[in-house]
Amino acid sequence: MSATPLASTPLRGLRRLAVVGALTTAGVLAGAGAAFAHVTVHPDSYPQGASDGTLAFRVPNEDDHARTIKVDVVFPADHPIPSVLVSPVAGWTARVKNTHLKTPIKTDDGDITSAVSEIVWTGGGIAPGDYQDFTVAFGQLPSGTGQLAFKTLQSYSDGRIVRWIEEQQPGRPEPENPAPTLKLTAATTSDSDSPGAASTASAKASDSTARALAVGGLVVAVLALIAGGLALSRARRARQ
Repeated sequence: MSATPLASTPLRGLRRLAVVGALTTAGVLAGAGAAFAHVTVHPDSYPQGASDGTLAFRVPNEDDHARTIKVDVVFPADHPIPSVLVSPVAGWTARVKNTHLKTPIKTDDGDITSAVSEIVWTGGGIAPGDYQDFTVAFGQLPSGTGQLAFKTLQSYSDGRIVRWIEEQQPGRPEPENPAPTLKLTAATTSDSDSPGAASTASAKASDSTARALAVGGLVVAVLALIAGGLALSRARRARQ
């Protein structure tokens, strides 16, 4: 039996580690690429009932040859969003569709009887390997739910349509074509979250700063008096 050179064993181990490391890195990059290929919404969370915010629907083009020429975002019907304003995107035209609500949304200003059902962007193009953000400003988000799914249809110049419509189920892996999902966190009721409280806190902070400066100035003045007294005392001793 021929003996195996001692140096070959550590070299083989290093080669195995290198291969495993390369495969692991490739897997991580592939997973990141797959996640980036999804249509997503940014930010991915807001408090329930949040008002006067923005949502950006990020649409990447994962095709190697065709351009994305149409984006259709469907708004949730079970927890409606009453109104939006669409930010212009160069080359694209947005069309906002509304639907009549069977159950009006009650507000301090009266009942709201319609809500946004979908927004369709057409006329532009997203080249292969690029992405485009489509931003909307909302008046107020709904309460009573933990998330909002915005089912999206992405149309390509070759006629293909990718349907990002699958909703994430608790405890299950991410679906192949997940819908852009906005998480809604529990609304906070602390006083620190209200605009009035913020103004009060700012006023208190300013008052505290003013007091600190006043105290600091008083300390400096006292020290100056002490220094002056010592100097005067020394001068008198020198004359004697």
